[in-house]
Amino acid sequence: MAGEQRTILMVEDEAGLRNAVRLYLEMEGYRVITAVNGEEGLERVRQDLPDVILLDVMLPGIDGFETLRRLRRFSAAPVLMITAKGDENDVVKGLRLGADDYVRKPFGQAELASRIQAVLRRTSAAATEDDTAIVVDDYLTLDFVRHEVYAGGEKVQFRPTEYRLLYHLATNPGRVQTYEQLLAKVWGPEYRDEDNYVRLYITYLRKKIEPDPAHPRYILTERGLGYRFMDYRRK
Repeated sequence: MAGEQRTILMVEDEAGLRNAVRLYLEMEGYRVITAVNGEEGLERVRQDLPDVILLDVMLPGIDGFETLRRLRRFSAAPVLMITAKGDENDVVKGLRLGADDYVRKPFGQAELASRIQAVLRRTSAAATEDDTAIVVDDYLTLDFVRHEVYAGGEKVQFRPTEYRLLYHLATNPGRVQTYEQLLAKVWGPEYRDEDNYVRLYITYLRKKIEPDPAHPRYILTERGLGYRFMDYRRK
């Protein structure tokens, strides 16, 4: 079965949609649990430790954004935000707060399943990257053997997608990685038109590893093409 008994939590107050998604995903082999508001959703995360969370933006009580903000204080579980069709502001806000992906209403069941599989693929791949250790300079060390990154002597924590993006940039020093290449390698081929994902996650990485994110030393922009990691081999 596609889901391999992974657990999915859906936080959605619309009963019809909630039940339809639950039935479909259960047929795909997932274990599905549900919550009707943010408070209940947070409690289910603590109790059931889901592999993926589907989180509606419009919820009674605390909305999806506030739920996500509280969730990120204690859980790194991947989150797919469910937003209204065409509301780009919701998408950007959710990604900035720590969401991993989004789907817009109305969505097809097959599209949702594809997004879930892509998130699970990224999460598992981030823990099994190649065993490469890189001392970039005195400030930055990337130890892909131990899955540890140190910037300025401090250990940096990453979400799976951030780690995977950094890995693909840093293991290709001096080479331009186009938006299309990064999307295919990090997110999957179904994300080939989501350039905004790359830009947003590059911002996250720069804030975590650059001494001065406004004037990046390691992750360099190649306008109109993509990004390039500094060539540390030429030190």
